Amino acid sequence: MKVLLVRFSSIGDIVLTTPVIRCLEEQTGVELHVLTFSRFSTVLENNPYIDRLITADHSIREVLPLLRQNRYDLIIDLHRNVRTLSLKLKLRRPSISFRKLNLRKYLLVNLKLNLMPENHIVDRYMATVIRLGAVNDGKGLDYFLDPGQGGPEQLLPAGFHQGYIAFVIGGRYLTKIYPAPMVAEAADQLPLPVVLMGGPEDRERGEMICHAMHGNMVLNGCGNFSLGQSAAVVAGASLVITNDTGLMHIATAFGRKILSIWGNTVPAFGMGPYLPDQLVHYSTIMEMEGVTCRPSRKLGYPKCPRKHFNCMLMLSPENVVNAANDLLALPPL
Repeated sequence: MKVLLVRFSSIGDIVLTTPVIRCLEEQTGVELHVLTFSRFSTVLENNPYIDRLITADHSIREVLPLLRQNRYDLIIDLHRNVRTLSLKLKLRRPSISFRKLNLRKYLLVNLKLNLMPENHIVDRYMATVIRLGAVNDGKGLDYFLDPGQGGPEQLLPAGFHQGYIAFVIGGRYLTKIYPAPMVAEAADQLPLPVVLMGGPEDRERGEMICHAMHGNMVLNGCGNFSLGQSAAVVAGASLVITNDTGLMHIATAFGRKILSIWGNTVPAFGMGPYLPDQLVHYSTIMEMEGVTCRPSRKLGYPKCPRKHFNCMLMLSPENVVNAANDLLALPPL
């Protein structure tokens, strides 16, 4: 049986599909092809459970002849948007689609009426393929590093080789980002050196944080690592402190101790850190549940629509440090 699994974006969402990929390959014996955008191919290109990774740079038209030629027995749509609807109509093959629960998300955002299921989006992804005989194996997420890119020993200065904390300061939307002055205050009090993680767009924020710190050792890694290298740095960290972003899910795939900080979004959408049952106590979620405008949007905003940003500003650096120390005190993984 030849199956095409579709998830175009983004980093975290693709990482969250990896249990489906693993369980399909191990439990059903299908020939599994995965379709995504080229800019996210690093997430999956070393995944041994994928028989063929197909990527498009901009449009599905680029790969449509190849997809038609493959004559898939089934399309598994884990994205479910206008683009994937168009793809399914063009291929005219049997398909099953993930339930996005958009109405329930709308009610949670606009009426603060929480009718979201308590299970994680990974479990909802798995429900999509249960008819194929694939069930959740409880092993968590996958991320496979490129062995040729080097690990933390090659990527970081010697002062970080005895242990460090990865602090993910980036995010696509400002309302999901812990403010730079508060990051600096917290990072200065942490008991291990800190590596700031983010993309090129976060480099200036990283420099601001470095200049505001005076006690702890810090390295601004924002924009200095590829995605694969960032994953390697996260994989070697003693603790990962992170906004709600793709590196949060990559850290979870490596079973890291993880402190996630939530602003205008909420884990109730089903996209919090996803760890196997035996590791759930290695994850701490920080959020201001008393801020009545949360969640203000399913994703985020370029600035706080209420102009107060209390969802982040009320999460004190002291509380971040205390939560980090509590996680670090747990036995090593």
